[in-house]
Amino acid sequence: MSSEPSPSTLTDAWVRNSTYFLDSVLAANRATLAALGVDTDREVDAGEERPEWTVELTEERRDALAVGDRVAFSKRLTDDDVRAFAAASGDTNPLHLDEEYAESTMFGERIAHGTLVSGLISAALARLPGLVIYLSQDEEFHNPVAIGDRVTAECEIVEDLGENRYRLRTTVMNGDETAIDGEAVVMLDEP
Repeated sequence: MSSEPSPSTLTDAWVRNSTYFLDSVLAANRATLAALGVDTDREVDAGEERPEWTVELTEERRDALAVGDRVAFSKRLTDDDVRAFAAASGDTNPLHLDEEYAESTMFGERIAHGTLVSGLISAALARLPGLVIYLSQDEEFHNPVAIGDRVTAECEIVEDLGENRYRLRTTVMNGDETAIDGEAVVMLDEP
């Protein structure tokens, strides 16, 4: 009979210790965020608006929308947003996550993922009246968005395509600079 522990016993011990360690790190991070006033257990509900978000809408009735109507959505892109997006998307490019690496690039600092920034267009479109169904989106990326920048997605109806379909000019502005320029087509159905 061998006095050596079996491989399965060692594996079980390693899993228990690793789980304990990770749980401890997560608990410490949650405690730190709670001390800073961040509610880590809070989820976003459908239709919810947060105080740090700004929304402007020129028309609230779906049947009254016309060329020239606009919607805008503003939000500061935080380190938490960037890290959550990296975890959700799998895009762990060090340009977005590693300060030292990002400083050595042409940007000189970490920047938000382009797709995260363009997601603000979707956030703006979601504020249009009715059930918003995204049909297409074309985008050109012009300028980076640094972590901590407050950006605004602006969407303006430029064409009524009929059958509750609209073509919109879409831009994401970072102050006076255009971060993203493009065009979207949406259908606005009955809610």
